[in-house]
Amino acid sequence: MLQRQILLCLLLVCALEIQAGDLHLVTGDDYAPFTGRHLPGGGLLTQVVVAALAEEQQTARLDWRPWMRGYRMAQAAEYDGTFPYIRTPEREADFLYSEPLYRVQQHIFSRSDETYEPEQLSALRGKRFCYPLGWQPPKALQEMVERGELTRHEPSGLDECARLLLLRRDDFFVADARLGETSLQLSGAARDQFHRSEGIFPSNALHLLIPRRHPQAHVLLNEFNRGLASLHSSGRYQKLLEQFVQ
Repeated sequence: MLQRQILLCLLLVCALEIQAGDLHLVTGDDYAPFTGRHLPGGGLLTQVVVAALAEEQQTARLDWRPWMRGYRMAQAAEYDGTFPYIRTPEREADFLYSEPLYRVQQHIFSRSDETYEPEQLSALRGKRFCYPLGWQPPKALQEMVERGELTRHEPSGLDECARLLLLRRDDFFVADARLGETSLQLSGAARDQFHRSEGIFPSNALHLLIPRRHPQAHVLLNEFNRGLASLHSSGRYQKLLEQFVQ
């Protein structure tokens, strides 16, 4: 009983210490639409991380560093956490993973009279590809753009891509199902005017990483996951997505 009371006291002290000041996080630039110092709110996943912490009355201080440098500094527990990263065996040795911040499963969205699948990229040659300015497309499509097999049009937001498809100024865009469907809804057009591919480009979940050597790693992880779950259940997560694609 005494040991249990001591453990509870230690957990309470850790929680109070975390709440006493900002969490110090690090991320990298130019990973649109997820992170970027010039993106609204620092990017979609920066907004998600900050909002999830706010659900637990926690604030964050964010540094922007070159990806590898920030990762190494977080690995050494010079930061409380870093994001967004996919799960790998090498990283699991040094970090705890949050629940997914976002599952990236990108589909091809096109008009219903012209359908495409990621497994048949040759059908996209000569087409016009809509993808927002600064966003990083799937590797296979980027390579096609670089070879001159695709023409890329770069509007300011994903919602514009749906409208441009209907105007036949562009032929397709690529997006995660949730972001893509949200952009279709915002276009105001009937859903049956669009087609979403059955197949997807290679998918991954993105996470917040907390260094295992952090003295409060598990407390911090549990706190963040609670905030993220609250963000989902309240509907605020979906609202962040809707705001971001506009």
